[in-house]
Amino acid sequence: MMQVNPDINCYAPDFELPGVDGSVHHLTRYLESHRAIGVVVMCNHCPYVRGYLERLRHIQADYAPQGFTLIGINGNDDRRYPDDSFDQMKVFATENDLNFPYLRDVTQDVVRTFGADRTPEVFLLNREGVICYRGAIDDNPTAASQVKTQYLREAIAQLLSNTPITVAETPAVGCSVKWRDLDGGH
Repeated sequence: MMQVNPDINCYAPDFELPGVDGSVHHLTRYLESHRAIGVVVMCNHCPYVRGYLERLRHIQADYAPQGFTLIGINGNDDRRYPDDSFDQMKVFATENDLNFPYLRDVTQDVVRTFGADRTPEVFLLNREGVICYRGAIDDNPTAASQVKTQYLREAIAQLLSNTPITVAETPAVGCSVKWRDLDGGH
């Protein structure tokens, strides 16, 4: 699958996607109202995403008062992975008490343009829409109690305090994004 892989310090792709809340979400509106945005490519069935949900909810709760928001985007092929359908996303968001928007990228264009290949994979954007960090949430996807380096939290704190981000990129760990089979026409 051809990926774009925007570099750190490049503009993130703009998007306009439906959310599980029934609204259409525009990146431009978030850039107008937030100092920092964390786009997390995620899905419903990935055990890594499920393992990170509590940490993601805490990150959202801790940094929202400072002008930050997470935005979850699911671009997985729901034909081959029906657990990732838009209807199942609504159930997932409710059951897991998500405190951030969860959006559906049915065409996979946004996820592809971000260059994501894992769930979860995070892209931290500044107010101008420039990617300042991409990669893993922290250094331990399986045990929150054993995390030594909180990559996303550190990058958010540095961005919000206008200091240089010391670690701008890490390898994302998780399941592969489930791309549609282009040969099959879906």
